[in-house]
Amino acid sequence: MGTSIQSVEVEKFNLKRLVKNYLGLTKLPIVLLLLFTTLTTMIIAANGIPDSAILLPTLIGGAFAAAGASAINQYIDRDMDAMMSRTARRPIPSGRVAPLNALLFGMGLLAWSVLVLAMWVNWLTAVLALLGGLYYVILYTLILKRNTVVNILIGGGAGAVPVLVGWSAVTGQLSFQAFILFASVFYWTPPHSWALALLVNKDYTLANVPMMPVARGEEATRRQILLYSVQLVLITLLPLPFQFLGGIYILTASVLGVGMIYLAVKLIQKADGAAARTMYKYTTSYLAFLFLIMIVDRLVIRYLVA
Repeated sequence: MGTSIQSVEVEKFNLKRLVKNYLGLTKLPIVLLLLFTTLTTMIIAANGIPDSAILLPTLIGGAFAAAGASAINQYIDRDMDAMMSRTARRPIPSGRVAPLNALLFGMGLLAWSVLVLAMWVNWLTAVLALLGGLYYVILYTLILKRNTVVNILIGGGAGAVPVLVGWSAVTGQLSFQAFILFASVFYWTPPHSWALALLVNKDYTLANVPMMPVARGEEATRRQILLYSVQLVLITLLPLPFQFLGGIYILTASVLGVGMIYLAVKLIQKADGAAARTMYKYTTSYLAFLFLIMIVDRLVIRYLVA
């Protein structure tokens, strides 16, 4: 009896460890942030809470697409990840998941994403989710990341595709409002990613990845962070003239934007790791709060004012 109980406990432990390792391939925090931007966009497009028959399959399919692309990304980057202290403990370089298994896992998730979205949402949404995954895997990871300093500038579009997925899921088409929200995520990516690159510059140098601090230097990177922060703030205010978000959003976006630009200026003035870390943490919270206030603004207008 005691041996049988022990065997069950060992099996449970092994299963838990297996699930944890494969979740590590998905970059779950990033997946959750992308899903949040998808949810926000759906609420804006639907002018309220979307029907659960559309909402749930869209979020499930979107999660599969983002997680699958991340797993394939880790398969491709396994040699580089092994060189960098920040990524050396990821499932593949640490030996916890076999590379081929990771690749098959990622491809399977992408396939499931297309199936779920095509069957229960619409084909435009399924195609957009697939294109977003391919954008990240092929254009960013295979073509841009190791070869050019504009890797983040162009590759950042992959992280903005979930916004288009959310909009098309509700409306069956794309519109200028969707592309304004797309641009908000697109222009957020460089300040966020370059702030992180400043913190792990030694890792990227060791792995010979031409991120901005490696290719152009840290001083130029700080100036670029300020430049893209200003552009980001201006783009986030476009819902005002186009009138698809209200005063609650505009006021909060303005305050968040002032904070972004202030920290970008301080990053140039101080030019140290502490300032880069503060900028990185702020940009992470910035996007989440920006999209949260979009939800608040839309639901207040929909249910309290209208």
